[in-house]
Amino acid sequence: MPQQIFFQPRNAWVGDIIPLEHDGEFRLFYLYEERCDPKPGTPWHLVSTRNLVDYEDKGLAFEHGSKTDADFNVYTGSIVRDGSTNHLFYTGQNPQHLGADGLPLQLVMHATSTDDMATWTKHPEHTFGAPQGYESGDWRDPFVFYDDDAGFWRMLIAARHTDGPERRRGVIAQCVSTDLTTWQPVEPLWDPRRYIAHECPDVFKWGEWWYMVYSEFSENFTTRYRMARDLAGPWIVPEFDSIDGRAYYASKTATRDGRRFFFGWIASKEGSRDDGAWQWAGTLSTLEATQRADGTLDFGFATETRESFSEALPVTLPGAVDGEPFVLSAPDGYEASISHDDVPASYYAVVDLDIEAGTTECGLLLRSSADGDSSYVVRLEPKRNRMVFDRWPRRRTGDGQWEISGDEPFMVELERACDLAAGIHRLEVIVQNDICVVNLDGRTTLSTRIYDRTDGGIGVFVGEGSVTVRRFELSAHSS
Repeated sequence: MPQQIFFQPRNAWVGDIIPLEHDGEFRLFYLYEERCDPKPGTPWHLVSTRNLVDYEDKGLAFEHGSKTDADFNVYTGSIVRDGSTNHLFYTGQNPQHLGADGLPLQLVMHATSTDDMATWTKHPEHTFGAPQGYESGDWRDPFVFYDDDAGFWRMLIAARHTDGPERRRGVIAQCVSTDLTTWQPVEPLWDPRRYIAHECPDVFKWGEWWYMVYSEFSENFTTRYRMARDLAGPWIVPEFDSIDGRAYYASKTATRDGRRFFFGWIASKEGSRDDGAWQWAGTLSTLEATQRADGTLDFGFATETRESFSEALPVTLPGAVDGEPFVLSAPDGYEASISHDDVPASYYAVVDLDIEAGTTECGLLLRSSADGDSSYVVRLEPKRNRMVFDRWPRRRTGDGQWEISGDEPFMVELERACDLAAGIHRLEVIVQNDICVVNLDGRTTLSTRIYDRTDGGIGVFVGEGSVTVRRFELSAHSS
């Protein structure tokens, strides 16, 4: 049965996505995560979509090996086409197959299909592991593409050096081939000596720029990009270099009709509660990138996503009259306007806020109590040029007022740097049950989970400043 906007298989979760575009259809292979004990092995499943709104679950697409095979777990890779043959490269791992360092081996493996990916033939004889100088337990996520200028295939691999500080050995290793069978290690594509690892590497060219996408397996756990005029670098760090925040991970890309889409997953939380730890795998989420004149990228909702919300929802905020702009002003305090009625569990909101210079904070209250004291909070902080996601109340850990879960001024992992100069800024929010995705000005996206509060109103607030609400609209999917 089709699902709208966000896809998750029944009784399972979406892991890393391997996206392909074919005849206008996005074929999204993904790591199928069941979260059961003992672990059954990880296969690839497939879901497809033509409109980025309705998804068709195709089920099992590429089976993992037996308990004794090197690919008991089939982890992330890529698919390329050469003539009439599709080539699938993937990471094989078996917890029982250990390297010299005592850690499970990670191996690059190969399979082919000549029937439009309906069936696959594995080629274990083409398997290869990390060469000397790289850790054998970190040799994964092969991304293969053809280099037209060089005239051969390149494979990028998430790897780690065997030497150097433990947390800074990450490298995007590189191999080359002329036949997609025999691979020769060459100099790394990128070797910053900064992160633990750079998972799910992805490279593409857009106009005059090359882009490198990777997921930072480090203290931040987020997907970032770099840009260069040449595939050999140097790679430039853009001012706003992340695709989303902590909850959105392992994003890889595909293009259609000149548009570039990023497919990642929004992590679930342990125990399906706000205070739970982030988990590996979750729910598929798609963002569209747009290219600015200087080559940097903005990230937001695709047009198809927005247009799928076509049924207006009547929402009235105190102070608003017939949809006309209204002002919230609290030069040395706090003011909020919250809807009298609860809003649905799923909706799309568009809010234009004209922020006066010098304002400390403003934003939205989601699933809010009538007085605004309990809610999820999308907070814009112009003086810090950041957008954060917060929640109140938090779990009490003791009798004292200060004894709450999360002794920080906000959910510290849910912070995005952004441009908040005085003037009009647009917030777009999609809420679908326990998923919330916020976008600012079509540039900056922040995804998260919202489990504990399941209902409430929606509102606007300002702290120590003034904001004019110039637009406030809610809509739902047409029934």
